[in-house]
Amino acid sequence: MQSLLRLPATGTLPAASLRRVRCLFNQLVNYRGITPQPVLLRSHTTSTGDTINIGDVSYKVKTPRNPELVPQSYISDPLSQSIVQHLRWIMQKDLLGQDIFLIGPPGPLRRAIAMQYLELTKREVEYISLSRDTTESDLKQRREIRAGTAFYIDQCAVRAATEGRILVLEGLEKAERNVLPVLNNLLENREMQLEDGRFLMSADRYDKLLEEHSKEELDAWKIVRVSEDFRVIALGLPVPKYSGNPLDPPLRSRFQARDIYYLPFKDQLQLLYSVGPNVPPERISQLLSFATTLCSLESATLGLPDFPADNLAAAVGILNVFPTMSSQQIIHRLYPYTVVLGKEGKTAVEDTLKRFELLDGSRSPISLKVVKVEPNQKDNGPLASVHIRTGDKDITIQVAAGTLPVELHSRSCQFIRTSTHDQLLAEMMQSHMVKDMCLIGGKGCGKSVIAKEFADMLGYEVEPVMLYQDMTARDLLQQRYTLPNGDTAWRLSPLVLAALEGKLVILDGIHRVNPGTLAILQRLIHDRELTLYDGSRLLRGDRYQSLKNELQLSDAKLQERSIFPIHPSFRIIALAEPPVIGSNTQQWLGPELLTMFLYHNVKPSTRQEEVHIMSEMVPNVPKEAVEQLLTLTHKLRDANDPTAQSLSSSLSTRQLLRICKRLSQYPDESLHHAVNKACLSRFLPSLARSALQKALMDSGIEEISTEMETFQNQDFSCEIKSGILRLGNVTVPVFNPGEKMKVPDVLFYENAQHLRVMEDMLKDFLLGEHLLLVGNQGVGKNKIVDRFLHLLNRPREYLQLHRDTTVQSLTLQPSVKEGIIVYEDSPLVKAVKKGHILVIDEADKAPTNVTCILKTLVESGEMILSDGRRLVANLSERIRRDNVIAIHPDFRMIVLANRPGFPFLGNDFFGALGDIFSCHAVDNPVPQSELAMLRQYGPNVPDAILQKLVAAFGELRGMADQGIISYPYSTREVVNIVKHLEKFPNEGLANVVRNVFDFDSYNQEMREILLNSLHKHGIPIGAKPSSIQLAKELPLPDVSFVGHWNMNQAGNAHRKLLCPTETHQLFIKGPVYINVQGYSFERYESRSLSFTEEMAHWSLPINEVNIVCDVNVSSDNDADSTVYVVTCNPVSLYFMKNNGHKGYCVDLYDIFPRTVGSVWQPFVSIAPLGHPLTGQVVLHEEQSNVILLLDPRNGELRRIMLSQQDTESTKKSSWWGSKEAQESYRMCREFSHKNWLVFYKENGNSINVLDVLEGTTHAISLPINLSSVFLVAEDKWLLVENKTNKKFLLTTPLHMEAEDTGICQLHALEEEAASAGFGVTTGLEPSNLQAISSGQLPPENLSAAIDQKITSPNRIFLDAKTYASIVVGFPDLMSPSEVYSWKRNNPLGKQSGSPSDQFFQPTKFANIKRTNVVNLLAANQVVRAVSSADVPLKEIYPKDTLPPNASSYLEVTDLNSKKLKYIPVPRASSLSPYTSWLSKITDSDVLLAPLGSSGVVSVDMGGTVRLWETGLESVQRSLLEWRNMIGQEDGRPVQITIQRDSGLDVSSPKHGELDPDNTPHVGGNTWAGGTGGRDTAGLGGKGGPYRLDAGHKVYQVSQAEKDAVPEEVKRAAREMAEKAFKERLKEIQMSEYDAATYERVSGAVRRQVQSLRVILDSLQAKGKERQWLKHQAIGELDDTKIIDGLTGEKAIYKRRGELEPELGSPQQKPKRLRLLVDVSGSMYRFNGVDGRLERSMEATCMLMEAFENYEHKFKYDVSGHSGDGFRIELIRSDKIPRNNKQRLEILKTMHAHSQFCMSGDYTLEATEHAIKEIAKEDADEYFVIVLSDANLERYGIPPARFAQALTINPQVNAFAIFIGSLGDQAERLQKTLPAGRSFVAMDTTQIPHILKQIFTSTLLSNA
Repeated sequence: MQSLLRLPATGTLPAASLRRVRCLFNQLVNYRGITPQPVLLRSHTTSTGDTINIGDVSYKVKTPRNPELVPQSYISDPLSQSIVQHLRWIMQKDLLGQDIFLIGPPGPLRRAIAMQYLELTKREVEYISLSRDTTESDLKQRREIRAGTAFYIDQCAVRAATEGRILVLEGLEKAERNVLPVLNNLLENREMQLEDGRFLMSADRYDKLLEEHSKEELDAWKIVRVSEDFRVIALGLPVPKYSGNPLDPPLRSRFQARDIYYLPFKDQLQLLYSVGPNVPPERISQLLSFATTLCSLESATLGLPDFPADNLAAAVGILNVFPTMSSQQIIHRLYPYTVVLGKEGKTAVEDTLKRFELLDGSRSPISLKVVKVEPNQKDNGPLASVHIRTGDKDITIQVAAGTLPVELHSRSCQFIRTSTHDQLLAEMMQSHMVKDMCLIGGKGCGKSVIAKEFADMLGYEVEPVMLYQDMTARDLLQQRYTLPNGDTAWRLSPLVLAALEGKLVILDGIHRVNPGTLAILQRLIHDRELTLYDGSRLLRGDRYQSLKNELQLSDAKLQERSIFPIHPSFRIIALAEPPVIGSNTQQWLGPELLTMFLYHNVKPSTRQEEVHIMSEMVPNVPKEAVEQLLTLTHKLRDANDPTAQSLSSSLSTRQLLRICKRLSQYPDESLHHAVNKACLSRFLPSLARSALQKALMDSGIEEISTEMETFQNQDFSCEIKSGILRLGNVTVPVFNPGEKMKVPDVLFYENAQHLRVMEDMLKDFLLGEHLLLVGNQGVGKNKIVDRFLHLLNRPREYLQLHRDTTVQSLTLQPSVKEGIIVYEDSPLVKAVKKGHILVIDEADKAPTNVTCILKTLVESGEMILSDGRRLVANLSERIRRDNVIAIHPDFRMIVLANRPGFPFLGNDFFGALGDIFSCHAVDNPVPQSELAMLRQYGPNVPDAILQKLVAAFGELRGMADQGIISYPYSTREVVNIVKHLEKFPNEGLANVVRNVFDFDSYNQEMREILLNSLHKHGIPIGAKPSSIQLAKELPLPDVSFVGHWNMNQAGNAHRKLLCPTETHQLFIKGPVYINVQGYSFERYESRSLSFTEEMAHWSLPINEVNIVCDVNVSSDNDADSTVYVVTCNPVSLYFMKNNGHKGYCVDLYDIFPRTVGSVWQPFVSIAPLGHPLTGQVVLHEEQSNVILLLDPRNGELRRIMLSQQDTESTKKSSWWGSKEAQESYRMCREFSHKNWLVFYKENGNSINVLDVLEGTTHAISLPINLSSVFLVAEDKWLLVENKTNKKFLLTTPLHMEAEDTGICQLHALEEEAASAGFGVTTGLEPSNLQAISSGQLPPENLSAAIDQKITSPNRIFLDAKTYASIVVGFPDLMSPSEVYSWKRNNPLGKQSGSPSDQFFQPTKFANIKRTNVVNLLAANQVVRAVSSADVPLKEIYPKDTLPPNASSYLEVTDLNSKKLKYIPVPRASSLSPYTSWLSKITDSDVLLAPLGSSGVVSVDMGGTVRLWETGLESVQRSLLEWRNMIGQEDGRPVQITIQRDSGLDVSSPKHGELDPDNTPHVGGNTWAGGTGGRDTAGLGGKGGPYRLDAGHKVYQVSQAEKDAVPEEVKRAAREMAEKAFKERLKEIQMSEYDAATYERVSGAVRRQVQSLRVILDSLQAKGKERQWLKHQAIGELDDTKIIDGLTGEKAIYKRRGELEPELGSPQQKPKRLRLLVDVSGSMYRFNGVDGRLERSMEATCMLMEAFENYEHKFKYDVSGHSGDGFRIELIRSDKIPRNNKQRLEILKTMHAHSQFCMSGDYTLEATEHAIKEIAKEDADEYFVIVLSDANLERYGIPPARFAQALTINPQVNAFAIFIGSLGDQAERLQKTLPAGRSFVAMDTTQIPHILKQIFTSTLLSNA
């Protein structure tokens, strides 16, 4: 409309068109109701009074009865035409007696016009500003108590009606819907029924009645006349455009409306010219044109808030004094568009600025600085002359000042001036000259400090008013209270007092309070006028003065009439946080607020300034720490990534100062720890945490590993010595409290971790900080705090918050005593007064708008209580005030809260208030600490059980952190389990842990995870005492005497040969250092559901082509031995403690090359050494005879060479390529624990003895060719000759070097069979030795084995034909030794398909196989691994049971019990494809090594290590422990017995008589073997000598039978489910085959879908949480309305209800998500390698299933990209699949597409396109998730380009998930992309997990 008013000067357009435009214009203007000819405003006096003429309308003025109620000095001179037109219209309506509604944009114009009219016609005014808290009683009548009686006091509407005043209602759109209809009848018929029984009646009806009745009668009937002069003027905003409640139709129909738009252009221009005579007119018109453009309807469609045109006068006022200021700067003050608007809005505004040549901010804004402030007293209040230097000249301005002395530089040490602050303060001075202002800035950027500094400069007293969300209009202006005599009265709020006294009010947090509540301050801010609830009126100083002059009244008289002046110095500074752009909830800065203030944006300090601030505030903080800290902070602040921004909000200037203070006090603190603590990184979502860690790395802040170690090793303790407490390294004197009983005393078991937390707390406590402890439930926050205070000896006050906590209940609890309101101090106030420590528990449960009142207390040390008292920290300045409570210097707060986020669903206390506390994350104790603590709780609980519990719970917590399970299991739960076990030791662990886990028993997924985890750690939950699955025992055949071994010495010289030896030094190469890699493995306890011989198992991380070729165990001690496993393709060594969870791997690939020739297949043996070389191992490769000494702890590797020749042989290439059989070298390691080893070559004739400690080697030359060597004792070795299989005994001196002779003797052994009868003695066929023990059986075992008592040297030897053989007397006795053996029916290996006996097969590699036999001498057992072919399966398993699918068995021959057992070894998970190679290593698929004295370790070819327990005694011992863990159910029924004294004395105990018939007896003191009797032996009685069970059958159903459900019931249930399933399939027309296919995909992600849906549900619940509805007639008493209740009002209750969304608040828009899947050819091509296509399909399936039924919150679609194009539509957001069939179709499409599409890569285009497209839609937040294989390089796409594509639009959160890549492509890519935006899923099963992470950390963070 107004744009038409800017007509160009004549001459630019042809005259005709000008004429046409003018005609058009006139019509338009007429249409608008404005007549173009000027209207004159005249008043003339006649004898009857004044008459006012406006144009042709005249009105006769009456003299007002209460002239002080007539508005003063509103009429400006001269009035502009448009306003005169409005006044004329109002006068017409007034003459017609109609009520009017002035509607128009926000701003003071409508109110001003109404007031001008009233001033003109001298009408009295009743003004009320409506807000959402206005109730019926504010309009009609309110009750007050006077002298104990309740009276009705008329309110504005009634007063106006009866006195004939004009009622001005401002802000109709703010009032709640049901309030205004009370006026309907008053407006229409001028009638109203009042609460006190009176009835208002319209004037003409009353006058008619008066003709018939007398006035007294009418008064008796309580009829009151409504004056004919009563009118209503309503002022409101048009509601569809602005927010608020729309007008009720019946109400609307009663008003006449008038649109009061902004003043016409030229009127406004005139006005501005008069304000700014020094400003060039074209500049003013540019500003005005800009404002007008932004107020046009077009800009409203862009979503730009209206420009506050009314404030232009203020802006021109500033420009008038500072003509050099840039226009853009001044516009930004009126309209802070960079803070309020998103990207499009900003560009729109800047384009408009450019258009009017106002975009001059690019030239550097002139620097301003306040140079000097001088006080300057004038008669109308204190002023100050402020000298501001702009550029090169000083300008002096006069501004209002406070009552205190002015200071240019404040004495506060808290404020460090920087150039930005100087500039800001000078700009604030400019604004202060013309208007109130608002500072907008993030948390902790120093708004409050700057405002205080400003106040000090001008000598203002500051009045901080903390705003909170449910603050009411009453809290802002006046509150009710009771006088001591019980009368009700109104108490002025701090804000109103400040207005009267001329203070500076700081409204802290106007972004929190409801805008409708703030609106009541509009009149105070615009006009400096205010009408209060008790009828008092506050007027602007000059209006008050003119009123006083006009009425000739004194101040006292005016105050009697409740009229007060507002002090001219009074000013308001509002503080706010910037609105969140793009969010629909926090847009607090609307058009109305824009008109109220001038806005200053407090930018966070620049880096240099922050360095300056830090170094000034904390002088001795280390420089480089500050540098690193600020690098990090600014890195996060400058990122345009929402995650980084939210992190940077936790690192506000305030937090940085706190970190610096700590570093200066404790210089050895790590910065890494400090930053993590400030950001609470322990509880950040995983995305944010990784972003923070990446930023920390980039800024060079690293975790110092040494520091971590000192943490672990440091002995943390605390002690109190002579009144000094030492906690860790910090000391503090113990406090001496006044109230001893308030010091907490708590049972606390110390552990290092909690002490460390307490030390940390103490450091902050000593720095004067308030503490915030955040942690999961049950981690001991309360205990730590109580213990902390106990140690410090500080009394505490305790306050527990909850959902219904209100500001009142935090501070004062009002109650009524004898009709007077009395306030009880809350613990908070008590603690403040007395200097106690206030512990606030569950702070996250209370709404943050309540807890934020703690901010003023912590920050400014001030707080106003609801009874008018105030808490003040530094009293010196405030002595002269009454009702001030000093904050005690010892007062501190310790706040406890659960961590933010799921599953606690509290409010984000940390987010809202975290930066004013020093934060500490409290975590569950680390395993060592937790174990130590549990030992104190359960001193008698076996350690093994505690360790299991700690390990299991540790793993569950890890899962909770990763988000696999939602509930974080805490120490509290473990402690409860341990307490139970301590008290009832016989109850099994398995039963007791159910106390914790039964909560999850109905959640199938969760139960599976829990059971897996518990079973893995050996907690047998769910096991029955009967589930013992030990192997079946078979009888061993009888022992038979088979013959002798003779050692012939008699005379035959050739029988005894001497063998020469020579001794060399070793040649050692090295050491080289190789990498020892740690990895953690999942160790599973096998005895979880049933008890077997297997104790535990775990898998080595080997790939499937690798082959295990040896296993050994270092024999340090049973409990703590190390298992070593060697693999040979490639060669590597794995070792781990047999009870640990961490393994190590040494890759020896470079040491033993893989393929030198065509056939070389390395074969490595390992020998662990003993003391003093414990932990080192010798590795021996049997073909190249390479001997290595490795120290696995530090990776030192040395090569040992027995002679010089060793090196040469390997060089001959022909040696490798030669085709003839290769002899291999062998190592005998029986005595490796003594640090010597024996090496020989098969078919060779020498033996090398390697002494590792001495570093020597002894070579022994032999006259025979060896086949094998067995060390049967240290000095006697059994040799076997190659071809003949003959045996020899070689005796060697024990210490070679001692005996210089060094002669070894060789004795031949003859094997002689037992006499076969008939005198035939056959030579015993030489037995083919497989193994022989190097030690002997103890005598008792030997005697048990051969059934004769005997003590003698002996050895067990084994061959293929026997189970075991014992040779007695060998090797120490020279006489013939007897051989006993237990024969097999079939020799081993015969049944297997191998041709004849393998030992005589001249394979290319001679008999290289591992023997796989273990002699357990102490347990008298022989254990060997046999293949299933050698096992008599028919004898072990009954006919109809299938034997287990085991490829090999452990054959345990127990010579004590003469039993034979076969224990199946589960099949290997994967077998190497090199089968021929495998068959050379072992027949069975497992290798064995002894484990301690009664067990073995087996490793199968797939790399699974299993620990077995075979010794009979130890198995029985373990079984007992296992049964205890399950708990003994002895099958007896549980009886309830009540012990009463029966009064019968116990005669002496006796056995009782035996009943010959043995019938059951119960009681009677006669028979033995009864139940429940007295004195006789029996069961369950009293006083008998012993229990006696006479064997009466207790007929009782066994537990197992009770638990079993009848089969037919189960079958029925199954059939029912199947039938329903088939019905469902039929319904959606899906075949069963399809259903199975879909199930395969869906089943894989079921768990993630489940947990996502749980989170979505809880979010939904949180969103639906009910709020308090106030002003209800039923419900709970509202504390704030207690007085209204006293006076008898009805609507004084509050109740919980669904909060209607605020009218005009934007609709909740859904979140918009697009999944971009890669369906290119490579996905199909490499699916076989890593299943990437299937994982993509699973991810898509997960998305579809998880968001089912949440479409209103999350709109999603899925599109694909491949070589065919970049937008292949798979799912449209408006057509999402509803059932499994439709979902399967989509998955099939994906699969088919990638199979048949062209090659090529459109990842980039697809990403950019998706981001652009999605942002066009209207949504709350946007997400794009790109699934791609990182195959970009192949298509020449640089990663930086991809990063750019991801961040193309900051509104869209884009994430990339790279699926399996070739090599490290994805890892490299990830490094170049922004933190937290990219993920690498090497294992594609992680994809659903990553998606879940993205959803939980971003989508859901603010859903």
